[in-house]
Amino acid sequence: MGQMLARIVAETEGCVLAGASEVSGSPHIGADPGVLAGSGETGVAISDGAAGVFGAVDAVIDFTAPDATASHAALAAEAGCAFVAGTTGLEDSHRAALDAAAKSVPVVWASNMSSGVNLLFAITEQVARALDPDFDIEIVEMHHKHKVDAPSGTALSLGEAAARGRGVDFDSAKILSREGITGARERGAIGFATLRGGDVVGEHTVVFAGAGERIELTHRATDRAIFARGAVRAAMWTAGQAPGIYAMPDVLGLGAA
Repeated sequence: MGQMLARIVAETEGCVLAGASEVSGSPHIGADPGVLAGSGETGVAISDGAAGVFGAVDAVIDFTAPDATASHAALAAEAGCAFVAGTTGLEDSHRAALDAAAKSVPVVWASNMSSGVNLLFAITEQVARALDPDFDIEIVEMHHKHKVDAPSGTALSLGEAAARGRGVDFDSAKILSREGITGARERGAIGFATLRGGDVVGEHTVVFAGAGERIELTHRATDRAIFARGAVRAAMWTAGQAPGIYAMPDVLGLGAA
C-alpha cells in the first residue's frame, strides 16, 4: 500500500509526497518511495523515524498495524497535521487513540477507503432498514491468503451498517463464526463467513435471505489502487476541516454511515 500511495500521490494534481517512513530494519530505508513505486523520483528518502515525517507535512496517510496507528495518531496531534488511517483490526484502545488525536486535528478512519464500498455501506443500511427481521443477514468476505485479521474490517463495518439499519446492537447480534452443532439460526442475528486464498484483493457480499427470495449486495475489488485513491482523496479533503473524527461518507458527501 505504501508504494501504491506513492504512485497515486504522483498522479494526483495538487498533491505532493513530502515524507515516508518504514519500520526500523526495513530494506527500503533510505530509498525513494517514488522509485520503488515506479512513478519516478520524488526527492524523498524513506526514514525509520515517523516523528520526523509528521512535522513536515499537512496530512499523514497511515496503512500500518493497530499499535503503530495509535502511536502515529498521537504524533499527528502533536505535530498538528491531519491523520488518515486505513488500518484494520483496531481494538477499543486503538480507537481511543484516534478519538484523542481528533480533539486536536482532523482524523479520518475507515475500514475501507474505496468509494464503491462506502456506497455499499450506505445501501446495506438502507436495505436493512426497509426489510423486517424475517430476512436473515449474512456477510461473506474473501481476501488473499496473507491477510492476518478476520473477519475483515470492511465485513465488520457492513455488519455495523446492517445493525444500524435494523436498529439493533451490533455486538449483541453478530455471529462471527459457526462450528459444530450450532442449533437453528437465531432470528435477528447477523452472521459472518470468512474465506482466504490466492491473491484476492477483496470481495464482500451482504445477503438478505427471506422466505422465497434473497437479495445479495456485492462489491469486488480487483486493484488495490482503489484504496489508495480513496485515502489520498481523504487527505486532501482534510484541508480546512475542523478537528474531529470523520469517516469516508463525510469525505464523499454521503452523510452519516
